[in-house]
Amino acid sequence: MKLSKQIKPISYLKAHAAEIVRNLAGQGEPLVITQNGEAKAVMQDIKSYEQTQETMALLKILALGTRQIESGKVQPASDVVAKLRSRRKNR
Repeated sequence: MKLSKQIKPISYLKAHAAEIVRNLAGQGEPLVITQNGEAKAVMQDIKSYEQTQETMALLKILALGTRQIESGKVQPASDVVAKLRSRRKNR
């Protein structure tokens, strides 16, 4: 992904908003919006945004799991399965 081809000034966004929205979905690449020559915002289609959010959630879960393993907060799988089966029988 080359962001250098996906950089537009805010004036372009104002003048071509509908076209930009149509193109975002087709390209699947984010668009960097500049103001006074500095990058200020990033636009992306909803599908890419949702995928990014799902990826971030998975990475957070993995990081949490890694921290729990490192701090010794783990149990053998057989113990967990036994507890779950016990709970199910008690219902």
